[in-house]
Amino acid sequence: MISRHFTSLPKLPSLSKIPSKYKSRAVKEAQEVLTDYLHLTRLVPFTYAENISKYSIISLSNLIANLNSDVGFKVSDFPKSFQKFLRYHPINEFEFFYESIGIDYNEVHGFLPKNKFFFSEDVAPLNASYTLSAFGFPWNKLGNLCREETSVFGEGSKDLTSRLSDFLIYGFSKVQVIGICLTFPYLLNGKFDGENEALLDDLRVLLLDFNLRSYVEENVDAWFETCKKIRVFYDLGCEKGKMGELMGRNKRFFVDYSIEDIVQKANFFCRFDVSNEDACLLLLQRPEIFNFDLDKKVISVQGLLRHFGLSDEELESVARKYSHIMGRNKMANLPHVMRALDLHLWFFNEIKKGNHPLLASYSMSDSNDDIDEEYRAYLEIIRASRTPVHTRNKLDFVHGIGFAENALCVKIFVHLHGTSTELQERFDCLLDAGISFSNVCSMINRAPKIMNQSPEMIVDKVNYLCCEMGGSLHDLVAFPAFLCFDLEKRIKPRHRFQKLVMEKGLCTLKYSVASIVATSEKCFLARAHGMCPAALKHYFECLLPRSLANNEVS
Repeated sequence: MISRHFTSLPKLPSLSKIPSKYKSRAVKEAQEVLTDYLHLTRLVPFTYAENISKYSIISLSNLIANLNSDVGFKVSDFPKSFQKFLRYHPINEFEFFYESIGIDYNEVHGFLPKNKFFFSEDVAPLNASYTLSAFGFPWNKLGNLCREETSVFGEGSKDLTSRLSDFLIYGFSKVQVIGICLTFPYLLNGKFDGENEALLDDLRVLLLDFNLRSYVEENVDAWFETCKKIRVFYDLGCEKGKMGELMGRNKRFFVDYSIEDIVQKANFFCRFDVSNEDACLLLLQRPEIFNFDLDKKVISVQGLLRHFGLSDEELESVARKYSHIMGRNKMANLPHVMRALDLHLWFFNEIKKGNHPLLASYSMSDSNDDIDEEYRAYLEIIRASRTPVHTRNKLDFVHGIGFAENALCVKIFVHLHGTSTELQERFDCLLDAGISFSNVCSMINRAPKIMNQSPEMIVDKVNYLCCEMGGSLHDLVAFPAFLCFDLEKRIKPRHRFQKLVMEKGLCTLKYSVASIVATSEKCFLARAHGMCPAALKHYFECLLPRSLANNEVS
């Protein structure tokens, strides 16, 4: 274990004064000395003193580094030197303790009690650990409890023992109790009522009534892993007390698939803009979905829609409205493809009601189906460019929001500036403003330069449109180029002028947002002069920024 730490953890302190061939030996001897110190001097039971020394490798390495900053390293003298160092340099015992129970060293400082360095100053954490370890909890996994329910380490041994016994009364075995508590630490911090009781009922139904225990090895690691899979569903919003039977009918689910598989598939279906709970219920009800390739497969959007039952007339209507989405894309982008088509709820319901096998059975009739030659030529340009990775990441973003591999995609892509991360932030900003996913994509298709605005500027312009100009998000969807005009130099002065002439009764015609903002400067000034020459003077002197007004006059 020591060798593994020194070869794989670069953040360990540099023991520069110790020759490389002696470093593992030095750490091992330091662990033995620290164990004796904690056991004989600090009166920590030997087993627990050994655990603290064994699992606090970074704190111990820091201590060794401090020792060797003052004296040179001698192999034969090291144990005695280390003993002497501990005798005259008392350590913060809690630092070693919290690292040893599995708290990341960089987080340890957040758990240290203030102005306390010795276990004798606060015995509760150590006593709680003794109780949990005696029950069977692995010492170096107790940090899972501590991170989520620190108060458990302030409990008395009698209370903890009583609560652990209550689990056994439910019928769970010891290793099952340990796996459950490591996964749901809050169950150790109160009575079995309300949500806690509902969760335990689910677990009892799944583990005992449906006999999941016969499918899982009877050891702590296996049950901890299994319980973490169960927790994924509750973390995603499933209601406690109503999942036991559904989970029980699909108990193989928690044996056959990894946590990564469950989270990945859940995230895939959540991207259809459905609730987390609906996505999780789908996975439990249709576990065969886990055998589907939802990542690497290439799809033809038209072909897939036809495969799911859209008629030729319906396809033609969709293609007319959303031509930028029609073409090839990756199955991994399917949720956003459907949101860009505004068909996401229909598609998810098709899968939910039993048409999910269509996802697996779909394949393009021809590997060249829907290939766009203009798009393919552009890919060659990207490969030959000076920044192919940066450009490809941007292109992946565009496909990720639903745009197909077609000529329309190329035409909008060349106008997009920024990294893929920046583009995603701007896209999310428009969604957060309340514009639907499909409308944002349509706006980008018609005015791609709106994606070159900073999120802050997008917010300012949307707020001005809706709050000051009396416009709406519908106006923005109809005229997305609004976001491309300068707020201070164009939008505000023109709007204020229009508002002025309306209030003065000089104009009775209500112009649209596009007519106010997008009209050329020459036409706007001519129109303003026709309304009132005096008002036009006011526009130059009071409404238009001075530098811009001077340019117009000159």
